[in-house]
Amino acid sequence: MKTSTETHVPLSGFPSYPEDEMRNRARAFHDSLATRRSVRAFSDKPVPHEIIEACVAAAGSAPSGANHQPWFFACVNSAEKKREIRQAAEAEEREFYSGRAGEDWLDALAPIGTDADKPYMEIAPWLICIFAQRRGGVQAGETRKNYYINESVGIATGMLMTACHQAGLATLVHTPNPMKFLNRICDRPETEKPFLILVAGYPADDAMVPKHALVKKPLDQIMRVF
Repeated sequence: MKTSTETHVPLSGFPSYPEDEMRNRARAFHDSLATRRSVRAFSDKPVPHEIIEACVAAAGSAPSGANHQPWFFACVNSAEKKREIRQAAEAEEREFYSGRAGEDWLDALAPIGTDADKPYMEIAPWLICIFAQRRGGVQAGETRKNYYINESVGIATGMLMTACHQAGLATLVHTPNPMKFLNRICDRPETEKPFLILVAGYPADDAMVPKHALVKKPLDQIMRVF
C-alpha cells in the first residue's frame, strides 16, 4: 500500500482497550443485539427526527467501494407519503402472494405468517427508504461509476439497523418487488435503485414475534477457525 502525507493522515481516535475489556464489550454487544427482533406491530408514538438523523449518520460512516458512499436515505415521516408508499407496496405484495412468488418461497414464509397487508407502514412513525446510487463519488455533483454498490449499501443498512436498536427503536426490513414507485414518491433520480424500506419506531405494546424467528444457528454452524 502506498501512503504519503499528501494523500493520507495518521489514524486517530481509534479505541484501545485491555483484552479483558475487549471481551466484555464484545459479549455485551452480542447480548444487546441478541434482543433485536423484526417487528410487524408498531406503536404510533412519535420518534424525534434527531434520533433518526443520528442513526442515519452512523450508517453513513460505513465503509464503501472507493469511499464513494453510494447510498441515500429518504426518511419519510409524512402521513400522506407513508400512505402512498403503503398502497404501492401492498399492490406489489398482492401480486407476490397471488402467484409471483414460487411455492418454495411461500412455504419458507409460512412460519412467519406474513401476507400482503402492511398496516404498520402507516402506523410506524418512520419509513427509511434506502437507495443505491449507480453513479456518484465523494463530492456532491460527481457522476463517477460506483463500485461494490450492493455490498456497500448492505453494510450501511446493517449499521443503520444496529444504530436504531441501540437507540431503542424496533425495525423491519421490507422489500416489495419491484420498488420503482419509491423513486417517484421520494423524488429520487432514475440513477438510484431502491434497495429496501426500513420501518422504524417503537414496538406496539401487544407486539408478537414468530417462534420461527427466535431460532438462531449455533456458533459452531456459522464459524470455523483455521
